[in-house]
Amino acid sequence: MKRVTQLCAAASAVALMAGSAWADVVKIGVLAPVSGPQAADGQEMVNGAQLAIDELNAAGGVAGYTFELAVGDVVDGAADKVTTAAERLLGDRAMGAIMTGYASGSNFEIDLMAEQEMIYMISANSAQTEEIIAPSPEDFPTIWSLTPSFAGYNTEIVPVIQGLSDEGKLNLPNTKVALIASDNPYSKGIADGMVQAFEAAGWEVTTNDLLPFGEINDWRGFLSTVREDPPAVIINTDYQSANAALFVSQFNEDPTDSLVFIQYAPSVPEFIELTKEQSSGIVYNLLGGILNTPTNPRAQYVMDKYEAAFGNAPGTYGAALYEQVLIYANALEQVGDPTDRVAIGEAIGASSTQTAMGMIQFDPATHLAVQSNDGVPLQFYQIQDGERVLFYPPVYATGSFVEPTWMQ
Repeated sequence: MKRVTQLCAAASAVALMAGSAWADVVKIGVLAPVSGPQAADGQEMVNGAQLAIDELNAAGGVAGYTFELAVGDVVDGAADKVTTAAERLLGDRAMGAIMTGYASGSNFEIDLMAEQEMIYMISANSAQTEEIIAPSPEDFPTIWSLTPSFAGYNTEIVPVIQGLSDEGKLNLPNTKVALIASDNPYSKGIADGMVQAFEAAGWEVTTNDLLPFGEINDWRGFLSTVREDPPAVIINTDYQSANAALFVSQFNEDPTDSLVFIQYAPSVPEFIELTKEQSSGIVYNLLGGILNTPTNPRAQYVMDKYEAAFGNAPGTYGAALYEQVLIYANALEQVGDPTDRVAIGEAIGASSTQTAMGMIQFDPATHLAVQSNDGVPLQFYQIQDGERVLFYPPVYATGSFVEPTWMQ
């Protein structure tokens, strides 16, 4: 009997030690498209989170805890794949927080996270985040977005283009615009908003096409229509870098006297690798992109760390996920207990953090980052000879807009 008691005591001690060791490690999940058409973005998300985790662990951890990365691959962002990946991460009892740039087009997974009071930080699809959270923000204390409202994507392009024209930097042959989008909430939502903004400013929308979401092998049908009545501005809001690269190549087969604007895709390092000199002159903008200016030295610090670790400069999501993990870690340090996720979420919501994207503060009504020149600004870039030049807003400009050679 004594022998049995000793064995039971020993087993209990081993179990207690194992439980204690396990409890000292907090897992941080990354929900990302690490395979499929957006794998370049997904790998950046994983890299950024891993970089922050390595840094935290090297410093001895936070509040007595070290960190471990867990990855959930959403592949192409289809609802079933996002659900499967999210549920696998949520089912891990050691999971302290889940990070993403984006996982689905609709952000439906926010509800899954909120149901389990899981910290979920996201850096895309703000319109969808706001639509879910704004009706009852108190129901989502653990959900926060580093990206501000996408309203600027819809409205700001018109005054920026008209400003370039007024300054004599852009010769607009007319006030016509042609748009094409892919059928997903991000791409279509921004295109629809742009249509309203251009029409409200008196522009004529000559074409407004919608293609199925996914790999696109031929843009020539749209471009042929465009060439029949050349507009001053051509806009493509499909955000996949390979699709956008093909669009640029096929536009250059017979370019029109039009400014070409492409949503998001030119910010991905892969885009310039695919397009090389063909993309010089292309314009894009970013909300929550890296704000690498003399007024924000944090950006260069993060970029240098990322490049030293992975051999290339980060795009938006490498920096964003790095910063998300550190914001979570700071909140955990305040609360002290990784299982008290609501308190950690509240600490995140009350935080103010200088990041590579600018000063991150959160709007309590939407749980989005606040957009402003003192917070996270909407940045307009032009690709010039393989380099990205920030030309608007002027307070952050690293260079000037140059009229594309095909328009001169």
